Amino acid sequence: MKTLLRTTFLVSTLVFLAGTASGQNIPIDFEATGNGATWTWTVFENTATPPPLEIIDNPDKSGINTSCTVAKFTALQAGNPWAGCESLHGADLGAYTLDATNSTISIMVWKSVISDVGIKLVTPSTAALPELKIPNTLINQWELITFDFSVYIGQGVYAVEMVDQIVIFPDFDLGGRTQDNICYFDQVYGDGTATSCSGVSISETEKMSFNLFPNPATQSFTIESESSIEELTIYNLMGAVVSKIQTSENLVIIDIAEFEGGVYFVEANINGQLIRRKLIKD
Repeated sequence: MKTLLRTTFLVSTLVFLAGTASGQNIPIDFEATGNGATWTWTVFENTATPPPLEIIDNPDKSGINTSCTVAKFTALQAGNPWAGCESLHGADLGAYTLDATNSTISIMVWKSVISDVGIKLVTPSTAALPELKIPNTLINQWELITFDFSVYIGQGVYAVEMVDQIVIFPDFDLGGRTQDNICYFDQVYGDGTATSCSGVSISETEKMSFNLFPNPATQSFTIESESSIEELTIYNLMGAVVSKIQTSENLVIIDIAEFEGGVYFVEANINGQLIRRKLIKD
């Protein structure tokens, strides 16, 4: 009888703690002084030897996301449609009770294909209700997707356990991938804004005259600036440098006839300010 009472008390205490203690390490912005960059992310269902989740320089510091650092997930063609990554239980995310104050979860994604993005919330006992999935609507640019988990408040396992793990499916493609897909994501649990990496406000950057044309381009493209361009660097979609040019001109014509078709990023150093533009090679 004493053993039964002791066990019952222990279980009751754990349930009580699960419903009272709370703390989230958010937003997950992958910055050096933020959350996510040093977490223990595990990739699953992406072949037996999947590439790890990489924390890299933002390959496209334009549009809604000008932050320095993002997460890169490579969804392999040979991987399962539900391949994804998950944070570490009992650490990383922290633990919190799902309620009206935290049931809205936003994430910024950059993808070259249209497919579902999925998020699942998991408890310490590894229990969860089904993930929510929303497809991106834009390609080759940052997009904000917002998930509403309010329908799960007080339901199932979330009524008795806290959430202490987030699972992210960047490319949940039940139709089957025809290639390896590189997906970037950032600002999970963010408010839809991102700090500029350059230290210069977006409005100041946009005031600088920096034209890139034609875009898309086939044989060559031109960069024109008010001030002298000190250096031009072209990156491919993988973030690798494919060309670097030193110059002191205001107008530069770049030959890309030998480039493969696809998306590139052109970064110009103008008066010590790095400005990046997306280029599409036909």
